[in-house]
Amino acid sequence: MQGILAGILTSVDVIGLYVLIPNIRYRLLLSVWTAALHMLFPLLGFELGSYLVRFLLEWGQWISGILLFCIGLHLLLFSHKDEKVTISPVLLAVTASLDTFSVSVSFGMLNLEKTIFIISAGMSALICSYGALVIARRSQVFFGKKIQIIAGIIFIIMSILAIQQKVN
Repeated sequence: MQGILAGILTSVDVIGLYVLIPNIRYRLLLSVWTAALHMLFPLLGFELGSYLVRFLLEWGQWISGILLFCIGLHLLLFSHKDEKVTISPVLLAVTASLDTFSVSVSFGMLNLEKTIFIISAGMSALICSYGALVIARRSQVFFGKKIQIIAGIIFIIMSILAIQQKVN
């Protein structure tokens, strides 16, 4: 039960990211890719965790902060143009899934059931990401570019908080 709940909780952040990005052409493909990464990164975290704990603890928040900042800046810069915002689905899925690696290192230390957690994280990510992408497409009609500006600001704030937490 703990593994299932942990998998679901690690996938919820995908909703926050994907609901703000309405211009994704292949929603199902991105959702499947995100689900696969939500399974691959924890597997790597469980297997390679002991070797990479020091690196991740030192650089993980910096990497996440920089990626979030870049996505937020990208959203803000393109919010005033009539062009559709295009973020590489590969970068988007990696950014959304990167935190599952560090979380799985912790879960590995707690002896959480690896297989159940990985399957739960993958299935939850698939459902959350596809649902968020469908909602994003529909909400674009109601909110337009405002949601893009808000998302950019939120991602930049999150990146600053992540980096600031690392510095302190």
